[in-house]
Amino acid sequence: MSRAAAAFPAPAAGTARSRIFADLDRAIAQRRDDDLLRTRRVMESSAGPYVRIDGRDLLAFSSNDYLGLADAPAVVAAAQEGARRWGAGAGASHLAGGHFAPHDELERALAEFVAPAAHARAVLFSTGYLANLALLSALAGREDAIFADRLNHACLNDGALLSRAQLVRYAHGDTAALAARLAASQARRKIIATDAVFSMDGDLAPLPHLLELAERFDALLVVDDAHGFGVLGEGRGSLAHARLASERIVYMGTLGKAAGVAGAFVAAHPLVVETIIQSARPYIYTTASPPMLAHALLCSLHIIRTDTERRQRLHANIAHFRAGAGALPWRLLASTTAIQPLVVGDNAASIALSEALWRRGIWVPAIRPPTVPPGTARLRVSLSAAHASTDIDTLLDALAHIAADGA
Repeated sequence: MSRAAAAFPAPAAGTARSRIFADLDRAIAQRRDDDLLRTRRVMESSAGPYVRIDGRDLLAFSSNDYLGLADAPAVVAAAQEGARRWGAGAGASHLAGGHFAPHDELERALAEFVAPAAHARAVLFSTGYLANLALLSALAGREDAIFADRLNHACLNDGALLSRAQLVRYAHGDTAALAARLAASQARRKIIATDAVFSMDGDLAPLPHLLELAERFDALLVVDDAHGFGVLGEGRGSLAHARLASERIVYMGTLGKAAGVAGAFVAAHPLVVETIIQSARPYIYTTASPPMLAHALLCSLHIIRTDTERRQRLHANIAHFRAGAGALPWRLLASTTAIQPLVVGDNAASIALSEALWRRGIWVPAIRPPTVPPGTARLRVSLSAAHASTDIDTLLDALAHIAADGA
């Protein structure tokens, strides 16, 4: 019996099945029929280009550990030192005794490094999802409107819904459509929300144009830089890459991807950050992340600031992959980032391609709706500075053989 099947046991003999569970069972079965059922792989090693999963040793292109810091010896040692000094947990929310010295030091360092505005402050969160729920629900309410790119990450949409503001979505990257919607809005407060690097396409948001619209229509610009922080702009992220800074920008960066550990932060004008601290329920009523992680992240941030070679290797790997992937039969999206999508289209075909690579000892996950629009199921190839050039060759050779053999 498969692990997925074992998760859904049949009712005991002679018992009536609740309609609730029957409905849930039908919904799961429909997902399976539509090739949309997700399963979890069990990692038996640390993150990296070579991993052990479900008892198999594999070359992995599935991680957002873009700089290879998740198992970097210096970061691991810093986490161990942090645990010895600060313990394993924070014990309370930030406002009720859980705000430790490493948290405070990391917030100050991140605000200075990213510098979205003059005299910016930063505030830490346990996850990027939580950060976006917090900042949007704190900055917007029923009389306000949030204008969101249609390909934004789910947490920006959920943050808008939690805020109870009007959610106005515009076509991906269409600044003309956004301008028309902003001009027509009578909202008290307007917020433009966008991914900086779109997580499933890998392309960049038109941040200069979005900031121009924020200034024209007296709006805030919320930038989710989950996939740009540590990688773009000499590590400072997408704002530095686009050479932007403004008191209108509310910047969210994650710390579990390129930074290699866990958590997230929001950096913005001091009034914005203070508003989040004072009124964001997902911040006020959440236990703080362990201070040992903040201690480890200070080490990660030092590496991001000083080790330019990691980013150079990553960008070389991106160029190497794109040079070879253009000849493959699947559509390679126009991404210059570590996210390199190969669009297959059909759900079942994307699963089959992922499984064909798995049989060859390579793990690249298939991404299907609702994470991506219907008809655009894909392989999301995620590249890292930790990949060797020969690893890229191995992946490209396997894809070419699958394309030639049809299996």
